[in-house]
Amino acid sequence: MLSEREIVVDADEVIMLKEDERIDDLQRNGYRIIQNPKKFCFGMDAVLLSGFAGVKEGGSVLDMGTGTGIIPLLLSAKTKAAHLTGLEIQEESADMARRSVILNRLDEKITIVTGDIKEAERLFKAASFDVITCNPPYMTQSHGLVNPEDAKAVARHEILCTLEDVIAKAACLLKPGGNFFMVHRPFRLADIITLLRQYKLEPKRMQMVYPYADKEPNMVLIEANRGGRPRMKVEKPLIIYKEPGVYMPEIYDIYGY
Repeated sequence: MLSEREIVVDADEVIMLKEDERIDDLQRNGYRIIQNPKKFCFGMDAVLLSGFAGVKEGGSVLDMGTGTGIIPLLLSAKTKAAHLTGLEIQEESADMARRSVILNRLDEKITIVTGDIKEAERLFKAASFDVITCNPPYMTQSHGLVNPEDAKAVARHEILCTLEDVIAKAACLLKPGGNFFMVHRPFRLADIITLLRQYKLEPKRMQMVYPYADKEPNMVLIEANRGGRPRMKVEKPLIIYKEPGVYMPEIYDIYGY
């Protein structure tokens, strides 16, 4: 007899939920994700990035710092990518991501790799991905850091990798003409564009994200092309809430409601 923490995937596959873990519905293709709210759960930034990223049919995708695998799962549902890979340094998060892949029967389409972004060129061949996505830590090490060992701190602060690490490795692993998609904070925008150009990733598209129409933006979505020509399109602002608790129509579309 199965315990309450055992989930049947098929006749030959049972996965186990660990302490404090739960399964959340992604509202896409019936997909679900395993998360631990006491550690770290995906946020709206990951969902917005999955809506902003463009993947051509048959493309190969790498998500750097994938956490529990939210972006590969959403891109699997939203695009016709041939294969998606998630790279995650924290084994506990990578393990949840792997079990979510099994839970959704996506073993042949999504691969989760435990490893360091800074060592990415040792894990993957150079110029081997059509698309790379990243929802990196936003804060510099000194900005409000409490516990550097905490999983949430690693996800939010540049403890284990910096913005430059992310961009440098994306430039190394993208095919010529490949696209890099990232969500970040507007206060880092000057650094982002400077580093992208330093590593020959030309900014091509940008969208500011506002919590409300009368507030300052709190996120920026950016696309860069490896070896692209200078010319960037600034898209119309993306506004999250019409009023407290009520999303704008575009957000419902991105979430798939």
